[in-house]
Amino acid sequence: MIIKNETLSREEQKPIVFDVFFIETKKPKPLVIFCHGYKGFKDWGSWNLMAEAFRKAETFFVKFNFSHNGGTPENPIDFPDLEAFAENNYTKELDDLDAILNHFLSKNYEHKNEIDTANVTIIGHSRGGGISIIKASEDSRITNLITLASVCDFAKRTATIGDIEQWKKDGVKYVLNGRTKQQMPHNYQFYEDFKAHEERLNIENAEKSLQIPHLIIHAKDDPSVKFNEAESLHSWNPKSILIPLENSDHVFGAKHPWLDKLPPKALVQVIENCIGQIC
Repeated sequence: MIIKNETLSREEQKPIVFDVFFIETKKPKPLVIFCHGYKGFKDWGSWNLMAEAFRKAETFFVKFNFSHNGGTPENPIDFPDLEAFAENNYTKELDDLDAILNHFLSKNYEHKNEIDTANVTIIGHSRGGGISIIKASEDSRITNLITLASVCDFAKRTATIGDIEQWKKDGVKYVLNGRTKQQMPHNYQFYEDFKAHEERLNIENAEKSLQIPHLIIHAKDDPSVKFNEAESLHSWNPKSILIPLENSDHVFGAKHPWLDKLPPKALVQVIENCIGQIC
C-alpha cells in the first residue's frame, strides 16, 4: 500500500504532509521515519524510490515534509510558501518529528496492526540527521538511528548564515536556492530560537548520550557536509558504525527531478546498508 500526501492536522500549528509505504500483511513491521534536510522535501529526487525499496523489505516506511519547509498540502514539492520557510527553526522541526511519532505510534492509528511499536528507526538526511540525533537522544520510543550525510554542529551553521548584527537589524536574510533560483528567507527568529535552546540543540552532547544503535553513512567526497563531520559523530559515540562511501556526493548521486526508474548506484548502497541495519 502506498498512501501519498496525507495531512496531519494540528491545533494552532501548521499541518504536516506525509507519505506511507508498506505491504499490508496484518503483521507488525519495523516503523521507519525519514527526515529530509535543509531546502529539502519528502519527494525530492530519488526519495520515492528509496521508500519503495523499504516497502519491499517489509518495513512500514514514512516520509514527511517538515511543517515549515516551504511546501503546502496543495503543493508539497518545492517551496510555494516562503513565509512559512522564513519562520522555520530547529525546535519546530523537533516538534514536527514528535507529532509524526505520536501519530504513527498511537493506539488509534488506522494501520496500527502493521506497526511494531517496539521497533522504531529514524533516518535523517543532512540537517534532518542533526534533528534525528537530538530527538533519538531524548525519546525512548526510538530504538534505532540512521543518519545520511548528517551535520554535526548546529551552532556553527546558525552563526555562519551571515552577519548576526545585520541580520538582527534587517529582521531577515536570504539564501539562494541554486536549483529553483528562489531567495530563501530566514527571519531573525531562527537565531533567537537557537540561542534560547542552545543546550538542547547541541548535537555533540546528544550523540554522546545515545543508548541505541547509530549507523552513520557519509560520502567521503561530500562537498556540502564534509566527511569530517561524520568522523566527529563517530568519535563522540564509539559504539556507532561509520560507513564511508567512495565516489559519491551529498545526495548519493541523485538530483531533482530524478527521472530514472532505479535509484543511483550510491543510493542503492545506502538503502542496502539501511535495510541491513533494520531488518
